[in-house]
Amino acid sequence: MAKINNSNFQPDNPANFVAALLKKLGQEEKIKVELEPVWKYVGRITRQDGAFTYFRGTNFDLNGQGSMEIATDKSYAAYFLKQVGYRVIPGRTFYSPDFAKILKSPDGPEAAYRYAKTMGFPVIVKPNSASQGKLVCLVHNKTDFTRAVKKICEIDRVFLVQPFIAGRDYRVVILDNEVISAYERLPLSVTGDGVSTINRLLDNKQRDFRARGRDTIIDKTDFRFDLKLKNNNLNRASVLAKGQIFALLDNRNLSTGGEAVDVTDKIHASFKNLAINITRDMGLRYCGVDLMIRDDIKKPLNPKINNYHVIEINSAPGLDHYAESGVKQKKIVKEMYRKILKKLAGYR
Repeated sequence: MAKINNSNFQPDNPANFVAALLKKLGQEEKIKVELEPVWKYVGRITRQDGAFTYFRGTNFDLNGQGSMEIATDKSYAAYFLKQVGYRVIPGRTFYSPDFAKILKSPDGPEAAYRYAKTMGFPVIVKPNSASQGKLVCLVHNKTDFTRAVKKICEIDRVFLVQPFIAGRDYRVVILDNEVISAYERLPLSVTGDGVSTINRLLDNKQRDFRARGRDTIIDKTDFRFDLKLKNNNLNRASVLAKGQIFALLDNRNLSTGGEAVDVTDKIHASFKNLAINITRDMGLRYCGVDLMIRDDIKKPLNPKINNYHVIEINSAPGLDHYAESGVKQKKIVKEMYRKILKKLAGYR
């Protein structure tokens, strides 16, 4: 979960999901959980031995600080994953104009575009350190590339340029060598009715989220909508045919309006082991492993063709949107945080 900016954070923001749940679970388990009373976002847990452990959002005293810092940096994480032998998405890091100048590096936006050209469009451009799919862009030409890089450089001094790799996007959540949940992530999409504009369909989607109790806010100003529509000869006033499904974003994060299809009970043992090993080798106990799989996570990993890529890892995966996807998922998340609470309190 991204860091909270206290200047615009509200005490009753849904981002307090984890803190509120841990407080409730603490009451059930007779474990003392104290929340900071103003923001209700950070807390302290009293261990069995009287010592304290702490949490901030989805960051817990489970993972080591060094491993967590590396996990939040996509470039560093990819380097070490590759060193161990995992398949990562290839690509290079580049710098914002001001940072390239400070570093006296030639690897600014112009060099990034030249690299993208040699790779061949479309390419993925994304911030190195942002989370929740923020500003991950699939771009098809120089104009879109320049626009995306400019936006990214407003929030991050380092960005990645990667080839577009097709496949199915899965997140596997690991806690102490156990798969807690696994789900396929689908992008924010709308379904045409033959009458409504895409803009109206987006409004309907937001109303549907509210009706389902989902707290996701669709950012209708997101410039990536326009990039995607333009490259499909559409615009926000276009009317989709009845039943036509159109993905408005190329990233598949739940926080940007994507959907989850649960595969916790169906994931093949080989992919379970892959995610567990990645988590262990990156020095983490708790981790969300994001995989792009050419086929289906229910089928075995094929060592001959290595039919997967690690998209990235997340040492503080937020599962509130996943929990909202169904009764079963809500129970999975609740029991996972119960396990986390007990581990933080010193129970085995």
